[in-house]
Amino acid sequence: MKKILITNDDGYDAEGLKALISAVRGLGHITVVAPSTQKSACGHSLTLSKPLRFISVDDDFFKVDEGTPSDCVYLSLYALFDEKSRPDLVISGINEGSNMGEDITYSGTASAAMEAVLQGVPAISFSQVCQNGCGGKVIDFDLAKEVARDLVKKVLDGEFPLGERKFLNVNIPPVSKQKSKGYKITKAGHRLYGNDAQVNRNPRGVEYFWLGTHKLEWVGSDDKSCDLEAINEGFVSITPIQLDMTSHDDIENLKRWIAN
Repeated sequence: MKKILITNDDGYDAEGLKALISAVRGLGHITVVAPSTQKSACGHSLTLSKPLRFISVDDDFFKVDEGTPSDCVYLSLYALFDEKSRPDLVISGINEGSNMGEDITYSGTASAAMEAVLQGVPAISFSQVCQNGCGGKVIDFDLAKEVARDLVKKVLDGEFPLGERKFLNVNIPPVSKQKSKGYKITKAGHRLYGNDAQVNRNPRGVEYFWLGTHKLEWVGSDDKSCDLEAINEGFVSITPIQLDMTSHDDIENLKRWIAN
């Protein structure tokens, strides 16, 4: 039987995680390892300054006390699997909110997939885009569940479509299954960012800041091929992500620059 490791960054009790488990049930043996608390936007961080422990939630379901998504994958591959019985696929999500453009670098959801492919295990990250931000609203994961099951089954029944150190970043539009326009293969877009840090004072008069979120705004591409544009048009966006961040086009220019 195929083996699936599931994690997320919204915490072990998140509705998106429950939806993902439900979506892929029956496709293989499922092990779930997720953070004990909300870890959105933690990036590809590992916990090096304190010990971590698995806490059993249910059969083959654990939370990692104060761990990050990357911790969950890293520790799972070391403690719950071995070289002869590694998972066939790691899936991360379903994130409550988008992970497109440069958000991928912030994303704990995407970073769990990064950690998996660094360890040689194929991975897919799933995110449900919300209309005007999620903000505590009830999210309809019906389309996301259908997409997750379809793509996971396609991988487990065949092969992973990417090479080493590459993963699939999937974003689902905030539309019903009936209104979805299907899949679109995309590139990561160019997001526009603002600054939404809000300043307040606690009852003792001590100043503190609270970071907000940004609207989904972006720089358009000539061929409408980026993830943000695909979502805006009602497509499910599938973006191949590679971990090599070298700007290869600049290497020769940089050699000339340093020689002068």
